[in-house]
Amino acid sequence: MSRLNYHHLYYFWRVAKQGNLTATAQQLAISQSALSAQINQLEHTIGQPLFAREGRSLVLTELGRTVLNYAEDIFQRGEELQQLLTEGAPTVPSLRIGVLSSMSRNFIDGFIQPLIRQNDVHFQLIARPQSELLELLGQHQIDIMLTNRELPSNDDIAWQSQLLARQPVSVIAPPELAHLPAAVDDAYREQRWVVPSYASPLRAAFESFCTQHQLAPNIVAEADDMAMLRLLARDSGALAVMPAVVVRDELVTGLLSKRFDLPNSYENFYAVTLARKFPHPLLPAILQAKHYLT
Repeated sequence: MSRLNYHHLYYFWRVAKQGNLTATAQQLAISQSALSAQINQLEHTIGQPLFAREGRSLVLTELGRTVLNYAEDIFQRGEELQQLLTEGAPTVPSLRIGVLSSMSRNFIDGFIQPLIRQNDVHFQLIARPQSELLELLGQHQIDIMLTNRELPSNDDIAWQSQLLARQPVSVIAPPELAHLPAAVDDAYREQRWVVPSYASPLRAAFESFCTQHQLAPNIVAEADDMAMLRLLARDSGALAVMPAVVVRDELVTGLLSKRFDLPNSYENFYAVTLARKFPHPLLPAILQAKHYLT
């Protein structure tokens, strides 16, 4: 493939954002035919179509969406550079954060606190399953991914995984069970439980705990989503198994109480990025902060 013409890419970017060839041509003060020719040349250089026609509308192809994501990054950086050179200050930087859809919202809230408190930043939160997040990260559609799962090995992509925090897995009790001792004993044998599903690595820790103490738990509900597990802990009247950060507010108010931690059982929280020569300017500071579980 020959070298990309960035004038052609710019015209593609404008049309893709506008979604209308005629309106974009008017904004750029060029003819519609000239604009169409520029995009056709870009598609010829790439060797594949970037747009498809659906009636009178232009719709991005799958490759077109990928090219658009790269173009967004290129021209946003260009606009920041232009403002830096003319005004001495960059535009508001935007950080795209992918979060595992089943993660604790309290942990995510802790992670973004430094961003919320600043007036000169903009960020997006994108919740997806881990496989989709890794695909988005590999396509540069997000800048960082937050997960509590181990990464699959991939020799083709240079993931950079950083352990942000680890939280003990705890037994959480509703008010009517707050009298239970702060260590496992026979009083726990007759209790009802809500626990993570087998899709969660926390379930294996609970199963190991039950085997060690010869418990045959009466499991009344399972969930792989921490937000749902939090609701079950609050409303079911049963004991629950989860990191305390998931129900941080309820523990503070006394709506729930922590009885004890499962021995040698932790949930790990990771930040995953791509190895890049020029990382996003907001990443170094936020990854060095120690605020995630406070």
